[in-house]
Amino acid sequence: MSTEDNRKPRRPMTDPADKRSARDRILAAANDLFYREGIRAIGIDTVIERAGVAKMSLYRAFPSKDDLVAAFLDMRDRMYWDWWDTVVARYPDDPLRQLRGLFEAVGRRTSDPQYRGCPFVNTSVEFPDPNHPARAVLARHFAELRRRLTLLAEAIGLAEPAPLVDQLMVLLEGAYSICATMGAAAPSASVARAADILIQAHLSPNLSRPA
Repeated sequence: MSTEDNRKPRRPMTDPADKRSARDRILAAANDLFYREGIRAIGIDTVIERAGVAKMSLYRAFPSKDDLVAAFLDMRDRMYWDWWDTVVARYPDDPLRQLRGLFEAVGRRTSDPQYRGCPFVNTSVEFPDPNHPARAVLARHFAELRRRLTLLAEAIGLAEPAPLVDQLMVLLEGAYSICATMGAAAPSASVARAADILIQAHLSPNLSRPA
């Protein structure tokens, strides 16, 4: 007798207590899997199994994997700005403390054992094609990051915020990358101090300027 199992694959079982829509379950599964394992390493069937939905449900919500990737990044974008808003709300009407608070929070964020790096940078490495749908979400995210940092730099009194904003963006994304690479050995505690040095240098009246 053949040992081959000719039975049809079982339909994914959904937890009756899970009241989320199929789309929301798919997106939640993709969010976890893509972030932890990488987008290219995860196939659609793995997402379907984790979400507990039928394949047709996935393709009704997301016609292609590229569409799912873009939706994943949109979700991560919303999560990131929710986190940002929560941090700055702790220091109302104090933009200097808001800036410092953000980088203190980055240090804590990157020291989490579950941290796997910046999902936007990770995705940019996996999808270098400028025409991939993910790239539009990435461009929008980093434009918003620059806009928000610029507003804070202006609010602390800088007439020319761009140099500080450039440096803080390098520090921020560098911190995300090195902490994802080095794990527990990464210098997470140095992130806030490095940001403070940059901020104070630009606030100093003795800051040298090009002639």
